[in-house]
Amino acid sequence: MSGDSQETGSDSLAKIQLAAITDQKSDVGYWGIDPDVWSGWKTHSNRLIPVYTFGTAQADGATNLNYYTGEQSSYRDEDRLRGLYGRVPEQTVDAAATWMDQTDIARLQQAGVDAGKKYVFLVVFDGMSWQMTQNAAIYNQQKVTYDEGRGTGTLFQEYTADETTQFGFMVTSPHNNGTITNPTTQEILNPGGAIRGGYKAAAGGRTPWDAHADDGYLIGSPQEGNPIHAYTDSASSATSMMAGIKTYNNAIGVDSTGQPVPSIAHDLQDHGWAVGVVTSVPFSHATPAAAYSHNVTRKDYQDISRDLLGLPSVSHPEPLAGLDVVIGAGYGVTEDEDENQGDNYESGNKYLADSDLKTLQSDGRYVVALRTASQSGQTVLRKAARIAVKDRKRLFGFFGTQFDHLPYETADGAFNPMPDVAADDESYTEADLKENPDLAEMTRAALQVLESRGDRFWMLMEAGDVDWASHANNLDHAIGAVNSGDRAVQVIVDWVEKNSHWDESLMIVTSDHGHLFQLKNPELLINGAQHVKAAE
Repeated sequence: MSGDSQETGSDSLAKIQLAAITDQKSDVGYWGIDPDVWSGWKTHSNRLIPVYTFGTAQADGATNLNYYTGEQSSYRDEDRLRGLYGRVPEQTVDAAATWMDQTDIARLQQAGVDAGKKYVFLVVFDGMSWQMTQNAAIYNQQKVTYDEGRGTGTLFQEYTADETTQFGFMVTSPHNNGTITNPTTQEILNPGGAIRGGYKAAAGGRTPWDAHADDGYLIGSPQEGNPIHAYTDSASSATSMMAGIKTYNNAIGVDSTGQPVPSIAHDLQDHGWAVGVVTSVPFSHATPAAAYSHNVTRKDYQDISRDLLGLPSVSHPEPLAGLDVVIGAGYGVTEDEDENQGDNYESGNKYLADSDLKTLQSDGRYVVALRTASQSGQTVLRKAARIAVKDRKRLFGFFGTQFDHLPYETADGAFNPMPDVAADDESYTEADLKENPDLAEMTRAALQVLESRGDRFWMLMEAGDVDWASHANNLDHAIGAVNSGDRAVQVIVDWVEKNSHWDESLMIVTSDHGHLFQLKNPELLINGAQHVKAAE
């Protein structure tokens, strides 16, 4: 439960972050494998990732999380692993495995649909490991309440969904890392990539909360005797969770050979479901992109946006139908050139070509809500949602800041970012805060439109700023991002309790991968300001 922090707690995270980034050392913890260096690692890891499900515990068969965990784990069986990875990964078969695979998230969603679920919600806290959830829980409760298992301290940890909730954890390793692609021709230049995926529990841990026998293994620098296994990126993992296949890092809705594969959103749309995505980061970024687009590279943002919005793209000259709801950031971010987007890149907005925006505003399929000077983003989006419902149209919401994403919320619930390892320290104007809705409001608008478009819908909601904050080694932002995402989960819960019930609804809350923040002294997150000398 993301309640208001005490003032001393609010100050503590800012001071901890400022001191850590100034001194490059902290008694609280560290990013990476060196406990004496605050910023020792700035990207992903191969940690096991928690999975929280709602509407599953009373279900039978493949709609129950137990179908994929414990003795049912794919990681106990060579043939099943060969089916996932295209080979049996080195030192990955484990007779005592209890963990599921990220591809099981797609199977669980489909099983729920087959069992009669009418509303399916996939919630992805991008980059949120078990450890970052625990950090937020300690900060929120101002005490340490658990050191293993599901825990308490956020809504998604504590909510029981009429006793239908379950908890597990999964491997997120990709098919491979290092595949090289051509965005113009949509070709793969080196099938199989450079480093293959897999998971060795004896090195990385048998649970997300285990001490790691080999920290370096989790980031591709193992001790002698342990294999090098690729850690995932968001594109590969999101494709796995929505299309049910392993693929290479950077892939959007394509398999390891570059061939398009249908996602659950495609399949459900073909059967009359409404489908939509909501995110706090650019709407054509990796996770929302993989819900519906097909592209050999996650960096081809403009073409990805065309697929999402039903416009002709490099992958689909005859366009896809497009999603019913697309709401996210990326507004106001411009680039004159971008070689990562191929020969058809248009100078202007990096994430949505200006000509495509004009098409959307004129062709009448979508009600378009844009960040608008001097106007409340919440009001702009609410008005657009009402019009979309009234006129039975789709909804496209496009917001954001010059930093690509919505304003970062800090742990104290304010928007006062502390310095981090990112190239530019962020600060927000009054206009940035006024003219953007938050993720909870975006989620509310999406639900309003999706429920108006039929009696069944699927929605992806991504709290993407957990990942962006973690790349920047900003603990203050990362905890704030967990809490802002948790409030958006509350919006979904409120909708289900008012309009449905958990016999016909399914919600999965998880992450696509973790980073490698390691907490040394949990008690320092409790009114930690008294333990930290603020940097000058």
